[in-house]
Amino acid sequence: MFSTMKQLFTPTNKDLRHRIYFTLGALMIFILGISIRVPGTEDLTSNLGFLELINTMGGGALKNFSIFALGVMPYITASIIMQLLQMDIIPYFSELRKQGATGRQKINQITRYVGIAFAFIEGYAFSFAFIGKTGNVMQYLYIATILTAGTAFLLWLGDQITQKGIGNGISLIIMAGIIATLPQMFIDAFNGLIAFDGTAQVITLGIIKFILFVIIYFAIIIGVIFVQESERRIPIQYSNKSTSAYGSAAQSFMPIKINSAGVVPVIFASSLLSIPSIIAQVINNESFTLFVQKYLTYTTPVGFIIYVIFIFFFAYFYTFIQLKPDEFAKNLQENGGYIPGIRPGEETKKHVSKVLSRLTILGATFLVVIAGLPILFSKVTSLPTSVSIGGTGLLIVVGVALETYKQLEGSILTRSYKRGYSRR
Repeated sequence: MFSTMKQLFTPTNKDLRHRIYFTLGALMIFILGISIRVPGTEDLTSNLGFLELINTMGGGALKNFSIFALGVMPYITASIIMQLLQMDIIPYFSELRKQGATGRQKINQITRYVGIAFAFIEGYAFSFAFIGKTGNVMQYLYIATILTAGTAFLLWLGDQITQKGIGNGISLIIMAGIIATLPQMFIDAFNGLIAFDGTAQVITLGIIKFILFVIIYFAIIIGVIFVQESERRIPIQYSNKSTSAYGSAAQSFMPIKINSAGVVPVIFASSLLSIPSIIAQVINNESFTLFVQKYLTYTTPVGFIIYVIFIFFFAYFYTFIQLKPDEFAKNLQENGGYIPGIRPGEETKKHVSKVLSRLTILGATFLVVIAGLPILFSKVTSLPTSVSIGGTGLLIVVGVALETYKQLEGSILTRSYKRGYSRR
């Protein structure tokens, strides 16, 4: 890592530094936009519930009801749905997926249109839910249009980062929003744990608690990095390679991450459980609201169990539709490959499915622990709700940071290789 950073500041990588500066400048525009509130609205003082995930990804924009209140979540939702539709659910999208770069470009275009449509629908629902029935249709449409424009601008900004900066623009915007809330979180934790109006012993104990909080926080980050980078490698041998080649260090393998589904299961589970909360705010029915608060919020035992079930279900569902053991077995056999000790065809499919099932159990358990830590932490401490340990946001930040660093490192290594080759 230190060698990569050292090479980054060499004169030959000046253009790469400019791409990083462009990325930081674009993200600064996003951070400034978080503080620009939608005209005629106020900060939300009520508990956001499952909408806290959207608020966290947007750097507190939803709580401020800023022009970026929706963030890029409508686009993320549209992307996930489009991925599902490509899995032989709708033939048109399946055909586009098989058309290579042209098909991907068309899918990306459709995804953006669907994302904008979702943004308008969500913007209208949020304006109606948070402003109340005191407004009129034109006011709701006005606010929904502003929120939709905010999401559209962030999608454009993300594209600019991807093309002219470094890393995936949409992912970096989400990461920037989450990181923007961290300084205030540590300040709230510091003020909540250390009572300066108490005795010296109480102050010392508070300082020790804060240091312990910081240590635990960074220990969880290290644990997340370890799990995110962990993978199960299935060895693969091809019939046109000798046994000695297979036994060498250059043998082929299929890497499967422990958490192949990423944060998608948590986003799906949170989105499903947020629907009743949004409906309850819109219809404003007391009995239905009480039912939602009692059984469909993650702070209650029943709601948390439903939350865990959803995470496990979507972890299995998304992992298997992504990796597709049957297609893998078929493609491997067509290319003359096989897993040592496993017959090609049906047995290969069963073996890969078995490995995926075991890994998905570990990955889903990991997601439940990470998603459940803030809930348990809020139960056992009296700190403000802004202070938490773990959470989906931390998982996103670690994942995006690792991918961006790998891209940066790959760019530097490629440049070094080309310079070394040109000198020969």
